[in-house]
Amino acid sequence: MITSMTGYGKSIIRENDLLIECEIKSLNNRFLDISLKSPKSLFNKELEIREKVKSRIKRGKIYLSLSISKAGIEVKFPKLDTNGVKFALHVLKEIKKTSKLKNKISLSDVLLFQNFFFEENGDDFSDFFPLIQKAVDAAIDDLEKMRVAEGKELEKDLINRVKLIETALDKIEQLKKSTIKEYFSRVKERAKNLTQDILDNPNRLDTELALLVDRYDITEECVRLRSHIKLFLDTVHNSDDPGRKLNFIVQEMNREANTINSKTISAEISHYGISIKEELEKIREQIQNIE
Repeated sequence: MITSMTGYGKSIIRENDLLIECEIKSLNNRFLDISLKSPKSLFNKELEIREKVKSRIKRGKIYLSLSISKAGIEVKFPKLDTNGVKFALHVLKEIKKTSKLKNKISLSDVLLFQNFFFEENGDDFSDFFPLIQKAVDAAIDDLEKMRVAEGKELEKDLINRVKLIETALDKIEQLKKSTIKEYFSRVKERAKNLTQDILDNPNRLDTELALLVDRYDITEECVRLRSHIKLFLDTVHNSDDPGRKLNFIVQEMNREANTINSKTISAEISHYGISIKEELEKIREQIQNIE
């Protein structure tokens, strides 16, 4: 199943006077990169939270934010340290005196030193960790709904583009037989006009020309490209971790398309080859958004 790497999820859990909010956002990234923002009281649980995310998400840049509070205004605001306020005022007065400023000291000036007189909330939420894990799971569930929905749209787009490639490949395979015959006749005619001696040994001429024409035969490349298309579609429908694999398959498909274009002597086949490369480039861009 195709899953997009981009999405957003949120969960809110209330139990008694405890409120837990979890927000998670994911963006495109080659690997799994987790940024976690949580209360300092959960520092010893950060590794477990990260492992929880890793068990659910394989790739992407993940931003996870946890907010935990209790009912009551006394815990919504940090505790005030009056000695810290006095120290901040003392520092401001010294600065004003040294710099010979005439401006009055305002509340906004004092608040610049708030780290000195606002103490961190000392609540320990580790006892509520099962609820916190539940909130993280619920947020990831919400994220997954969006990622799966977007993944379905990506899957439709990829399949449609692969069908366009198959159509172009059908045209190439139809044209290559007549192209080879035409080229063989053209080279043979030129050889007859240029080398009278070889005409005395027509079998040798045909052998040499067959070897030359074989250099421009694209049958093998067409077979491999069709095999890659089959593997691509199978990966889209059945792989649990399709992102990286699809990227490798597209690289191989592009390699075959390049070889077809470089070997063919048919302008029409070359045009179809270019259309294949255009679709592959669009597919490659879409794949960057797949987990």
